[in-house]
This record gives sequence, structure tokens and C-alpha cells, in this order.
Amino acid sequence: MAEKFFDLQPTLTGNSIYLRPLQIEDAEGLYKVASDQLIWEQHPSPMRYKRAVFEAEIFQSGLASQSTLVAVDSKTNEIIGSSRYYDVDAKRREIAVGFTFLSRLHWGGLVNAEMKDLMLSHAFNWAKRVWFHVGIDNIRSQKAMEKIGAKLSHTAPRSLNGNPVMHCYYYIDAD
Repeated sequence: MAEKFFDLQPTLTGNSIYLRPLQIEDAEGLYKVASDQLIWEQHPSPMRYKRAVFEAEIFQSGLASQSTLVAVDSKTNEIIGSSRYYDVDAKRREIAVGFTFLSRLHWGGLVNAEMKDLMLSHAFNWAKRVWFHVGIDNIRSQKAMEKIGAKLSHTAPRSLNGNPVMHCYYYIDAD
């Protein structure tokens, strides 16, 4: 697996944020961000603002993945969101970045681009291609993908809580 070649939970430092491994102690700080219903309004799982759904779909699965990073504001040391590496394909040297969300205070600025840049730079130490899976109705995230230079490959269903949900598949290659 990629773990031999690739650290799935690094600490990455940028200008305005740093990313570090998700810890059990982050539950309240991360839920404070995730409890904003507007973050999830275009997401295929729009109930993630509810505590039980957050716990199951974001926090516990994030801990279990051992590949989730929390985004922390460098000035305030407050958690402002998270993202995750997943779908590691060691043979093709491909990986996905997703499960990303940020507090609305950090929308439309440079933080999402900085987070993706940190994660992509780290991924391209190993990977040849990074994938992003965005819900077909999540226009905001689709625009964010285009803003960072990701290319739309195709649309196809992905399993979400055992149900097929149409997603846009974006990618960025190492070169």
C-alpha cells in the first residue's frame, strides 16, 4: 500500500494555515465548524451538520481512515476544517483528496487553495495523479476544483452510505 511510500497523515505548514493529523481531542472543534448547515447545502449528504451524522460520516470515519488532516488557522490556532487522503491506488500511483470542508469565514479566499496546494505538493512526492470526487449538484465545490486547475474527467456514481450517488471526477496530474 501507499503507506510504505507515502505518509497519509503528515503535518503540512502553509502561510495562513497548517494541516495536522486528526485526533480524538478535535471532536468539538471540528464539529463547531461542521455544525453550520450552509456548508452542506449542496453536498450529497446534506445532514452532516447534525451531530450524529457528523460523528459517523466525518469524525469516526476520519479517525478510522488514519488519513484525515485538520486545517488550523495559524493566527488563532482554531480548527477551521478538514480534508482527507483516500482511494490509494499503489499500482497506478494515484490517490484522492476529499471529504474537505472549511468554515464559511474562509470561503472564497486563499485558504482552500492553500490547503489543496499543501496536500497536492505532499501527494506529488509519491503520486502521479490526484483525484477529487464532487457531488454532481455541488456547484460551489466544482467551481473550487476549476479554480485550482483540476480537470473534469467524467461523471459516474460513487457509493455514499451504501447508495450510488452521481459525482464529477476531477484530476490533477503531477506534471
